[in-house]
Amino acid sequence: MTTEVKGSRAHKDVKRLDRVIIRFAGDSGDGMQLTGDRFTSETASLGNDLSTLPNFPAEIRAPAGTLPGVSSFQVHFADHDILTPGDAPDVLVAMNPAALKANLADLPRGAEIIVNTDEFSSRALAKVGYAGNPLEDDSLAAYRVHEVPLTTLTVEALKEYGLTRKEAGRSKNMFALGLLSWMYHRPTENTEAFLRSKFAKRPEIAEANITAFRAGWNFGETTEDFAVSYEVAPASSAFPAGTYRNISGNLALAYGLVAAGELAELPVFLGSYPITPASDVLHELSKHKNFGVRTFQAEDEIAGIGAALGASFGGSLGVTTTSGPGVALKSEAIGLAVSLELPLLIIDIQRGGPSTGLPTKTEQADLLQAMFGRNGEAPVPIVAPATPGECFAATLEAARIALTYRTPVFLLSDGYLANGSEPWRVPEQAELPDLRVQFATGPNHTLPDGSEVFWPYLRDETTLARPWAVPGTPGLEHRIGGIEKQDGTGNISYDPANHEHMVRIRQAKVDGVVVDDVAVDDPSGEARVLVLGWGSTYGPITAAVRRVRRAGGKLAQTHLRSLNPLPANLGEVLRSYDRVVLPEMNLGQLALLLRARYLVDVRSLTQVTGLPFKAEQLASAFKEALDDVH
Repeated sequence: MTTEVKGSRAHKDVKRLDRVIIRFAGDSGDGMQLTGDRFTSETASLGNDLSTLPNFPAEIRAPAGTLPGVSSFQVHFADHDILTPGDAPDVLVAMNPAALKANLADLPRGAEIIVNTDEFSSRALAKVGYAGNPLEDDSLAAYRVHEVPLTTLTVEALKEYGLTRKEAGRSKNMFALGLLSWMYHRPTENTEAFLRSKFAKRPEIAEANITAFRAGWNFGETTEDFAVSYEVAPASSAFPAGTYRNISGNLALAYGLVAAGELAELPVFLGSYPITPASDVLHELSKHKNFGVRTFQAEDEIAGIGAALGASFGGSLGVTTTSGPGVALKSEAIGLAVSLELPLLIIDIQRGGPSTGLPTKTEQADLLQAMFGRNGEAPVPIVAPATPGECFAATLEAARIALTYRTPVFLLSDGYLANGSEPWRVPEQAELPDLRVQFATGPNHTLPDGSEVFWPYLRDETTLARPWAVPGTPGLEHRIGGIEKQDGTGNISYDPANHEHMVRIRQAKVDGVVVDDVAVDDPSGEARVLVLGWGSTYGPITAAVRRVRRAGGKLAQTHLRSLNPLPANLGEVLRSYDRVVLPEMNLGQLALLLRARYLVDVRSLTQVTGLPFKAEQLASAFKEALDDVH
């Protein structure tokens, strides 16, 4: 929707929009992620709801000007509640021919394209397979194209700084940011402050970038090519009252770990090996030593989890972060944690696989690995956040389970949540759970002869958790290791009956983890089709369900946070609908588990492209499901 407002901003028209989707695209060295991040930050400070989708190559520096080297950042912002980064951009900023060609298919008719004409040389065009210049033929006739010599204008704006053309040209992303900030009435003060802070040790570079940024703004104000600017009002009615900030999934997760340590009154120890897209959690936690957080960058994945498990044995909240390939390497140590029955958080930021796969792309294909990827019967609770902001609450939930039930816990995030961002309400302290634990302090069992001893595997009647004894506590010495233990005493045992008992009791402990029932959203109360999801599919699913409902379709929706154990009422919910549809970014892993568990014909909608679902794509599938049951 647009509303036109006349006679403002240097006599140019201003149109009011309810939402906009912008995609910045260029070489991986063009600063598109920084540009998108700054535009997003200013948009968040203005009060819009927003959702972002960074998309970049896995290579540190892919060949310049090639299709594999294109990096993009998409931001969707609105004056109302939104859930996804958007299906198709309204505006594409293309810094070179590769960026144009890689993204053109996603644009709807009538979209605006801002192109850096300086990069459209015959050599650059040929490198991506253009036989001719698309700016000079009719191939872009369906779009509103703005041809802007971004590099030349940036170099001209910075001539007083004595930089070479190549050096000055590096600031063209700031020129583009200034132009887009003018077009959509974004604030500028925070970006200028950010640049001065980022380049504090090189103030001349900071001022050059600020000059380029201002030049882009002024270009929009004065050029006749941009006769219209746009306003998107704050989404004041979309948010409950509170203090908000823009947050990515990895940042929310890191803050959740800091908060968990404070709430449990335990030091947090992260043992980790750098791996995309989980490394940002390590980077962020390393900044918070003042909260008792200790980070250890290990020499490999096995050492990382080994150190974390050792920290848990020593009385810390042990954490290890990784992605799918790292989980494979950690599997034996996860089994050891199951056997030791110690709290441990295993955070898997999923990416495309198998093997090295697609390091910078998203996927949900580690669920079965988290469920079963260990030798023997080694059950582990699994928690999956649905949005970037929910990564905070899901981390606290995973910590609650680990500390209460003395067990390793998987938290399954993914690349989409990790790198994407949204407004997040900072919770009040009173809203946070009490995670404090009681360590064993003395004997807990009396032998027939009346002597008091400590039994390390004596269980809590409610949770089946064993006591947590900090090494060095007098009288609480006990055996540790991966060989099967006798229940109660903790002595090594090869007794067949004891082994079966221990296997079953560890499974019963996980099955008994208390999790919330699923709540079903069914406004009409008459839906015959249930849409079920887990993890980051929440945004696209919910946006698609809203579209179908607006068109008169009656759909019910629910979303799982706990994947092991499953909510107690889930079977009853699934059986109460004629059809259950489950979108997943894998080949149907949760659907497989649900069919086996509940004997319900769960219908899979699957995608493994490395990108999240599009809302329109899901809406079409949901309409087909509705048609099938009528």
